[in-house]
Amino acid sequence: MPLYEHVLIARQDLSSAQAEGLIEHFSTVIADNGGKVVEHEYWGVKTMAYKINKNRKGHYALLKTDAPAAAVQEMERLARLHDDVMRVLTLKVTAHEDGPSVQMQKRDDRGDRGDRPDRGDRGDRGDRGGDRGGDRGGERRGGFDRR
Repeated sequence: MPLYEHVLIARQDLSSAQAEGLIEHFSTVIADNGGKVVEHEYWGVKTMAYKINKNRKGHYALLKTDAPAAAVQEMERLARLHDDVMRVLTLKVTAHEDGPSVQMQKRDDRGDRGDRPDRGDRGDRGDRGGDRGGDRGGERRGGFDRR
């Protein structure tokens, strides 16, 4: 069977127990339609980049499934009809990665800070020059002389 990853965003005013109840609900939908949930993660409440349905935050969850397409379609259909679910994203993957997802890893474990240069090391900015355009220095054209 094909492998999928689903990310669900639920409303911010739910409790953590209710959000995890949603994960269990959609896991049973997958199981009832011939698939299985390999792994699931509750990422917690996160701030979104923009408001969705007047909500600035949402409960995020990840489900890794091994299910037929019909089971995925039914799960997505029910998620879109559910009042507590704001968004659903489903991706078909070739293989599930072992270990926790990037969202669940500690910041030190990710190693993304070492790849970027320090803020103070911005390189040589000598290409800008002192004059940023216009005729600011030297002789003025028109207008009065302010000397």
